[in-house]
Amino acid sequence: MIQNRWVSLLSLSALGVSALTGCERTPPPAEAPVAAPEAQKLPAPKPMTAEQLAHFFKPLPQRKDAPPPPEDTEAQVALGRMLYFEPRLSKNHDVSCNTCHGLTTFGVDNKALSDGHKGLKGTRNSPTVYNAAGHIAQFWDGRADTLEAQATGPILNPVEMAMPDEKRVLATLTSIPEYTKRFREAFPGDKKPVTMANTARAIAAFERKLVTTSRFDAFVGGKHDALTEQEQRGLQLFATTGCTTCHNGPAVGGTSFQKLGLIEDYPGLKDAGRFDATKNEDDRGKFRVPTLLNVDKTGPYLHDGSVVELPQMVRLMAKHQLARTLTDPEVDDLVAFLKSLTGELPPAEFIAPPELPPSTAKTPKPDPS
Repeated sequence: MIQNRWVSLLSLSALGVSALTGCERTPPPAEAPVAAPEAQKLPAPKPMTAEQLAHFFKPLPQRKDAPPPPEDTEAQVALGRMLYFEPRLSKNHDVSCNTCHGLTTFGVDNKALSDGHKGLKGTRNSPTVYNAAGHIAQFWDGRADTLEAQATGPILNPVEMAMPDEKRVLATLTSIPEYTKRFREAFPGDKKPVTMANTARAIAAFERKLVTTSRFDAFVGGKHDALTEQEQRGLQLFATTGCTTCHNGPAVGGTSFQKLGLIEDYPGLKDAGRFDATKNEDDRGKFRVPTLLNVDKTGPYLHDGSVVELPQMVRLMAKHQLARTLTDPEVDDLVAFLKSLTGELPPAEFIAPPELPPSTAKTPKPDPS
């Protein structure tokens, strides 16, 4: 509210209007009326060059103290692909990673809240798995630092895949000879390769391959005619309005945490967001900024999936994050730009369900309880 008052005061000042001094000013003589000053329009921001616009989306330099990226092997990726599609990693053998993060539907299920064990629903929307390797952290509240830390969370979550414990997961995997063989090939230096850590490592290796490339990537790479005139207008507006403050980097987001309702309180917000992970009061209502890559295909939007249409989402973000009311043509241009972020999926054979090995007599049975 205080911030809103400052915005209002600054706006009035910029227009050369002051209610206070207007009240206190002595009226001029009737015979010499003073003409009201014309409202002065603030100058429009100077258009940015294509090179300047592309700069917002370049990767940051690697920190000197940053750990080197994992060196994923073909065997680890192949195993991770099988595990990603493996429903026997769920209590009732009916939910896999792909259930909520469908690879042929841009890494989501297009539901506000996904269906887990016994049809249970959580409280947060399933974000896309595509391009997630470039995020600052995983989950809406950032409670997992890496893909590895995220990978096994849903397996043991009672609302999602609902496995009772790690013992049940490992019993399932070791009961299937093909998996024990695959784990040995993927982690040849381990005496006991079938572990939860290696399960997470393999799934993360596969997920690091889940990237998309769009016309916008070509634009950032220097092919400045890759975007249409309208898309470039939308990109200009995206930058000058302030969207790039949060949605920047190669994934056009995912690099920071931000409060929902930064300028104007977001109505009905009950989710504590990152506070749930940190217990830091400053993090209440903050969420990991989502990637906008493929955003036209990954609705519904927000942490709770409460917004269905992309134009509505654009208007809400402008209002609550930037104190900006957009015109219809501005929304059209911004949406056109956002649609240019839709990329090509990986080869169909790579994201199709692989043939999974059969269960054995030792494999734990489905448990619908």
